[in-house]
Amino acid sequence: MLLDRYLPRTDFDSYEDFKQNYKVNIPENFNFGFDIVDEWAKQEPDKKALVWCDDHDHEITFTHQDISCLSNQTANYFRSIGIGKGDTVLLILRRRWEYWVCAVALHKLGAVLIPGSLQLTKKDIVYRANSAKVKAVVCVNDSFVLSQVELSLPECPTIEHHIVVGEKQEGWEFLEDEIANYSNEFPRPEGEEATNSKDIMIVYFTSGTTGMPKMVQHNFTYPLGHIVTAKYWHKVQENKLHMSVSDSGWAKFGWGKIYGQWICGAVIFAYDMDKFVPAKLLEKMAHYKLTTFCAPPTMYRFMLLEDVAAYDLSSIQHWTTAGEPLNPEVNNKWKRFTGHNIYQAFGQTEGTPLLADFGWTPLKTGATGKPSPLYNIKLLDKDGNEVPVNTEGSICVIDVRHNPPTGLFTGYYLNPEMTEELLYGKYYNTGDMAWKDEDGDYWFVGRNDDVIKCSGYRIGPFEVESAMLEHDAVVECAITGAPDPIRGQVVKATVVLKRGYTPSDELIKELQNHVKKSTAPYKYPRIIEFVDELPKTIGGKIKRAEIRHNDEGQT
Repeated sequence: MLLDRYLPRTDFDSYEDFKQNYKVNIPENFNFGFDIVDEWAKQEPDKKALVWCDDHDHEITFTHQDISCLSNQTANYFRSIGIGKGDTVLLILRRRWEYWVCAVALHKLGAVLIPGSLQLTKKDIVYRANSAKVKAVVCVNDSFVLSQVELSLPECPTIEHHIVVGEKQEGWEFLEDEIANYSNEFPRPEGEEATNSKDIMIVYFTSGTTGMPKMVQHNFTYPLGHIVTAKYWHKVQENKLHMSVSDSGWAKFGWGKIYGQWICGAVIFAYDMDKFVPAKLLEKMAHYKLTTFCAPPTMYRFMLLEDVAAYDLSSIQHWTTAGEPLNPEVNNKWKRFTGHNIYQAFGQTEGTPLLADFGWTPLKTGATGKPSPLYNIKLLDKDGNEVPVNTEGSICVIDVRHNPPTGLFTGYYLNPEMTEELLYGKYYNTGDMAWKDEDGDYWFVGRNDDVIKCSGYRIGPFEVESAMLEHDAVVECAITGAPDPIRGQVVKATVVLKRGYTPSDELIKELQNHVKKSTAPYKYPRIIEFVDELPKTIGGKIKRAEIRHNDEGQT
């Protein structure tokens, strides 16, 4: 098994054993395309790699041999149009199967992959193209995406090629036709064109909850960091189907739909949905008999509005979630239907999961889990001192400069000053707050900017949101601090209601009383606003900062 090449030891007796003794062997020139995809193709040519389907009755199964040959053709095509080591290529491909092919091809070339979301507008594309000096863009044939790219091209002088997949488009190079002209063999580059493990492999643009997105760079060891993600958190099984619900533009795609999963020999199941329809997703999960599954908390919440019991989900042995904290009520309801808990992880675009429920100890509903063995994590106060147990602190990664963790970003692309300031000080501060209990479990509080300071109290949004979600009327909720002339800030709840409920003063009072009974009374929302949907980032996270800024503008 390929995994044994990179892990001296794969089985552990306890979390403490895992944390202390987990190690990764890092080859000097590791390249995911050659060392994982091509190696599987050599060892087991018929080994399934990807099962892909969409909303239009299309379904394709790819072996590792298929991915190897297609990526070689694509690498040869890319090379023919001038893309080489260090060049940047933007992929806006939703969940199209071509993403896996193009990503592997770019890794083989040593080019820098930049994932992009379907929701990017002209402004977003211009910013990304010019900031990262993008040389080519590959897009799914979606009318919105193509229009935004075409509008951006006059302002993006570095883009030399725009390529489309799915269907032909006038004025665009069509990937399927182009790669058909090239060999399905691509020898591993040597000399100056060869990749080193420390070379930049992928650049993610952060969600941009505050300010303009930053360019987060990962080197070629990044896939090896996701062995922990796939094997010990997702608990994928070799030759069994794993699904992570994610658009290819998100870092979550790298967490759950390509790297660690293929290293562990799992088969990726990809559903290229036109839009998220809970009932359709449940149908796919049941029909394809998945073994492991991961989705953001929002998707679990909306699936719970359906008749979950009507779908046979018995094949799924392990459920996971990330992106936002998982509210206890969601986990409890899901367990009633499936018999399984949902296991959380916390992380950022900047790394692999930092904290996760790894399963050696009983799951504590509402807790985020324990630190990954890859990272030395401490909770620090504003002066950089470690806080006591049961005390809030910033989640920080210690000693990044001298002991860089496998999977953590290596800097901000083309910005050494920001890299030095934010990454290579005494520690890397994630900007997220948590507290740790006596058992070493971490409890997420929220972004430092999201913590509400009301009449001398510090109130984390997650606890109040969880209390709100216990009420039958609430689908989603964002807790923020609203300006108040007396208290400084008061707790505000922005609420999406379930079907069948309508806003009213009576419902506001009912929700407020519910929170007073569920948590400390001073945490109840003094302001409740009902909305049709919450503002979210491209990555699906709630934009609490946008709600706060709108409220501040009204004062």
